[in-house]
Amino acid sequence: MIPGYKKVHNKFKINNFHYDYNSLQEVAYSYVKEGRSYEREFGLFLLDWLDSNTYINVKTSGSTGSPKIIKLNKQAMVHSAIETGNFFKLVPGDSSLLCLSSQYIAGKMMIVRAIILGLQLDLINPTSRPLEFLNKSYDFVPMVPLQLQNSLDQLHHVKKIIVGGAKVSLNLRQKLQSKSSVIYETYGMTETITHIAIKKLNHYDPTKRQSTFSTLPNIAISQDEKGCLVIDAPHLHVNSLVTNDLVKIHSKNSFEMLGRVDNVINSGGVKIFPEQIEKRLSTYIDTDFFITSRKNQALGEEIILLIEGDERDLPKNLFENMKKFEIPKMVLFKNAFIRLPSGKIDRIKSLAAVM
Repeated sequence: MIPGYKKVHNKFKINNFHYDYNSLQEVAYSYVKEGRSYEREFGLFLLDWLDSNTYINVKTSGSTGSPKIIKLNKQAMVHSAIETGNFFKLVPGDSSLLCLSSQYIAGKMMIVRAIILGLQLDLINPTSRPLEFLNKSYDFVPMVPLQLQNSLDQLHHVKKIIVGGAKVSLNLRQKLQSKSSVIYETYGMTETITHIAIKKLNHYDPTKRQSTFSTLPNIAISQDEKGCLVIDAPHLHVNSLVTNDLVKIHSKNSFEMLGRVDNVINSGGVKIFPEQIEKRLSTYIDTDFFITSRKNQALGEEIILLIEGDERDLPKNLFENMKKFEIPKMVLFKNAFIRLPSGKIDRIKSLAAVM
């Protein structure tokens, strides 16, 4: 039986303290009134979750434009939480760490999962090194790639990790192969109430395609005329949601990401997917970078490689085995990329800052 959104599981805890519906309201007010900034964000979400509305207002990350406010149905969020719990075999009393901002959907949904599934949730400041000073093991922790990269030496403290919000580089993926934690990359967005598809990053079956995402149950996928992913998930109140993600569909429940339609570069009449070039270059570049373009009178657009960090020599074989039209016409460096509040790289502003 699916619980209602007003249900608070009797095993639910925050920082080792048990709360029921009424006491959860009290602690939410306390966090808002007396807490640090990340605790206030946490408390504000709890108050939204516990109010009389059947929905909450959530701000999107702004990765495809200006952030916007959308309404998410609370019961649909419960369905999402239960699907995650079933897929990852989470049981009441399992421990989890909230090291993401409660302002955005990934953090909000970790709170909902804890309330509905009866998880014991620890709340910490969402820094880039969330496991650095912790002497405790966890069953389930969501992170962004930067946190995962900075926690490599502490990952043995976590059994299962999901990582989202940005692409996981090939370089980082290679470093995960020796880790005991089982780590998954997720695909989703605010409109789909976090992830609707999962891809294993280590401990995977070598006979299976490693580049494909597998959808969670009750998710239907298709493509529009541009080749962009279309998602149907009525139980999440998602109906024919057209994304900006160009995909190759391998089966009714698996797909491969090719790139974003708004990132496609047209150079000399050839359509180039920056993400595909980035995937190949990630073996040689150990800091954040991205492929973008600028206007070119002859070609229409020319490719630019922008790398985070101080200017330095790059491997001589960096562009080996790449087609001529894929090779960047310019390589630029920027000490620190400009990022969105969610932690994603703001490609447009980062490029503008060096041009």
